[in-house]
Amino acid sequence: MSTLAERQAALVAALVAGAPVPDGFDPRLIDTARRALLRKRSGDVARQWPLLAASFGPRWPEVFAEWADGRPAEGSFQDGLTLARSLPLTGAAAGELADRERDLRPRSRLARLFRR
Repeated sequence: MSTLAERQAALVAALVAGAPVPDGFDPRLIDTARRALLRKRSGDVARQWPLLAASFGPRWPEVFAEWADGRPAEGSFQDGLTLARSLPLTGAAAGELADRERDLRPRSRLARLFRR
Protein backbone atom coordinates (compact mmCIF):
# COMPACT_ATOMS: atom_id res chain seq x y z
CA MET A 1 0.00 0.00 0.00
CA SER A 2 1.31 3.44 -0.85
CA THR A 3 1.34 6.42 1.44
CA LEU A 4 -0.81 9.48 0.95
CA ALA A 5 2.28 11.43 -0.13
CA GLU A 6 3.07 8.82 -2.80
CA ARG A 7 -0.51 8.92 -4.11
CA GLN A 8 -0.44 12.72 -4.18
CA ALA A 9 2.87 12.69 -6.06
CA ALA A 10 1.41 10.26 -8.61
CA LEU A 11 -1.60 12.54 -9.12
CA VAL A 12 0.58 15.63 -9.58
CA ALA A 13 2.79 13.73 -12.03
CA ALA A 14 -0.29 12.76 -14.05
CA LEU A 15 -1.48 16.36 -14.11
CA VAL A 16 1.76 18.11 -15.01
CA ALA A 17 4.35 15.62 -16.23
CA GLY A 18 2.48 13.18 -18.46
CA ALA A 19 2.61 10.27 -16.03
CA PRO A 20 -0.13 7.61 -16.12
CA VAL A 21 -3.38 8.39 -14.32
CA PRO A 22 -3.31 6.73 -10.89
CA ASP A 23 -5.87 4.08 -10.04
CA GLY A 24 -9.10 5.44 -8.64
CA PHE A 25 -9.19 8.62 -10.75
CA ASP A 26 -11.39 9.28 -13.76
CA PRO A 27 -9.00 9.71 -16.71
CA ARG A 28 -11.41 12.15 -18.40
CA LEU A 29 -11.41 14.44 -15.37
CA ILE A 30 -7.64 14.23 -15.05
CA ASP A 31 -7.30 15.12 -18.74
CA THR A 32 -9.65 18.10 -18.32
CA ALA A 33 -7.65 19.37 -15.35
CA ARG A 34 -4.36 18.76 -17.19
CA ARG A 35 -5.52 20.79 -20.20
CA ALA A 36 -6.70 23.62 -17.92
CA LEU A 37 -3.28 23.70 -16.25
CA LEU A 38 -1.59 23.85 -19.67
CA ARG A 39 -3.82 26.82 -20.64
CA LYS A 40 -2.90 28.60 -17.41
CA ARG A 41 0.76 27.85 -17.98
CA SER A 42 0.55 29.20 -21.56
CA GLY A 43 -0.82 32.47 -20.17
CA ASP A 44 1.99 32.69 -17.63
CA VAL A 45 4.60 32.14 -20.35
CA ALA A 46 2.88 34.68 -22.62
CA ARG A 47 3.26 37.31 -19.90
CA GLN A 48 7.00 36.62 -19.73
CA TRP A 49 7.41 36.24 -23.50
CA PRO A 50 4.78 38.50 -25.11
CA LEU A 51 6.40 38.68 -28.56
CA LEU A 52 6.85 34.93 -28.73
CA ALA A 53 3.19 34.41 -27.85
CA ALA A 54 2.04 37.15 -30.24
CA SER A 55 3.95 35.54 -33.10
CA PHE A 56 1.46 32.66 -32.95
CA GLY A 57 -1.62 34.83 -32.58
CA PRO A 58 -4.72 32.98 -31.40
CA ARG A 59 -2.95 29.64 -31.89
CA TRP A 60 -0.54 30.39 -29.01
CA PRO A 61 -2.34 28.34 -26.31
CA GLU A 62 -2.54 25.36 -28.67
CA VAL A 63 1.10 25.65 -29.81
CA PHE A 64 2.32 26.01 -26.25
CA ALA A 65 0.16 23.15 -24.93
CA GLU A 66 1.42 20.82 -27.66
CA TRP A 67 5.03 21.63 -26.74
CA ALA A 68 4.50 21.60 -22.97
CA ASP A 69 2.31 18.51 -22.70
CA GLY A 70 4.25 15.96 -20.68
CA ARG A 71 7.03 18.41 -19.76
CA PRO A 72 7.24 19.43 -16.13
CA ALA A 73 7.06 23.20 -15.66
CA GLU A 74 10.39 24.95 -15.13
CA GLY A 75 8.89 28.37 -14.46
CA SER A 76 7.36 30.68 -17.04
CA PHE A 77 10.60 32.39 -18.05
CA GLN A 78 12.52 29.13 -18.48
CA ASP A 79 9.60 27.42 -20.24
CA GLY A 80 9.47 30.29 -22.73
CA LEU A 81 13.23 30.27 -23.21
CA THR A 82 13.33 26.52 -23.84
CA LEU A 83 10.40 26.70 -26.25
CA ALA A 84 11.80 29.72 -28.10
CA ARG A 85 15.17 28.01 -28.52
CA SER A 86 13.43 24.99 -30.06
CA LEU A 87 11.63 26.99 -32.76
CA PRO A 88 12.77 28.62 -36.01
CA LEU A 89 11.73 32.13 -34.95
CA THR A 90 11.63 35.23 -37.14
CA GLY A 91 10.83 38.88 -36.64
CA ALA A 92 9.96 40.25 -33.22
CA ALA A 93 9.96 36.83 -31.54
CA ALA A 94 13.52 36.17 -32.76
CA GLY A 95 14.52 39.60 -31.46
CA GLU A 96 12.94 38.90 -28.10
CA LEU A 97 14.90 35.66 -27.81
CA ALA A 98 18.15 37.38 -28.83
CA ASP A 99 17.58 40.11 -26.22
CA ARG A 100 16.87 37.56 -23.49
CA GLU A 101 19.90 35.46 -24.37
CA ARG A 102 22.12 38.55 -24.36
CA ASP A 103 20.77 39.48 -20.93
CA LEU A 104 21.55 36.00 -19.64
CA ARG A 105 25.25 36.27 -20.46
CA PRO A 106 27.35 36.96 -17.35
CA ARG A 107 29.01 40.00 -18.93
CA SER A 108 25.62 41.61 -19.65
CA ARG A 109 24.43 40.91 -16.13
CA LEU A 110 27.58 42.44 -14.65
CA ALA A 111 27.23 45.54 -16.85
CA ARG A 112 23.64 46.00 -15.67
CA LEU A 113 24.81 45.98 -12.06
CA PHE A 114 27.23 48.83 -12.70
CA ARG A 115 24.67 50.91 -14.62
CA ARG A 116 22.44 51.22 -11.57
